[in-house]
Amino acid sequence: MEEEKKCLRPDFKKCGGLVTTIAQDAATGTVLMLAYMNEESYDETLATGRAVYYSRSRQKLWRKGEESGNVQLVKEIFIDCDRDAVLLKVEQIGRAACHEGFESCFFRKVEQDNSFQIVGERVFDPEVVYGKKESYNASR
Repeated sequence: MEEEKKCLRPDFKKCGGLVTTIAQDAATGTVLMLAYMNEESYDETLATGRAVYYSRSRQKLWRKGEESGNVQLVKEIFIDCDRDAVLLKVEQIGRAACHEGFESCFFRKVEQDNSFQIVGERVFDPEVVYGKKESYNASR
């Protein structure tokens, strides 16, 4: 049992090479974002202490904050019981985890009528940071 504890890793083969990863603010408990990790990004995260994900759209490693400066310093790593999901408790450097300029990617709250409202405050302008405009209009 002791040896098993030392070797516990996400089961990347079970998940087709990618595991779902949640980033949570270690101090406040706010869920910041959902992303994916492959073995390489997981290993780099362990080695550097900074969150590294795998971008499915770009098909490459995504070192959180490499463009925006809003990096995530990993404080704790949890693996779920099935070893197919990871929870990173992080210190968010910069005020935003979301590429649309919000603290959390979960800034849209769905209402009973299926409309939504913005519940977060935009803390940076993505056009300035990334050179492109992101849409987050409150109307559907």
